[in-house]
Amino acid sequence: MRLSAYESSKLYKEKVKLYHDQKIRKKEFRVGQTVLLFNSRMKLFPGKLKSKWSGPFLIKQIKSHGAIELQDPASQRSWTVNGQRLKPYLGGDVERLTTVINLSEA
Repeated sequence: MRLSAYESSKLYKEKVKLYHDQKIRKKEFRVGQTVLLFNSRMKLFPGKLKSKWSGPFLIKQIKSHGAIELQDPASQRSWTVNGQRLKPYLGGDVERLTTVINLSEA
């Protein structure tokens, strides 16, 4: 009976993995390409219509397992992110995310 449960669990996990892998879109990036970065922290701020994408950033290096090193052209700062959080930058203005909180003493 226990072996039956393990087998059905294994089959279920294989089916879910197959379904998940079919839904993932393969993204191809190259060094020197400009991209936008998804900002997952935007959920904390009440900016319903604000863009959750920031950038554009320049791809400096492509590492193994989908990791990509980005560089900010303005500050020359670089960092590594997961390639699933990126999308190609097609041009045009990107609204910068700024949140101003005025504090007053009570």
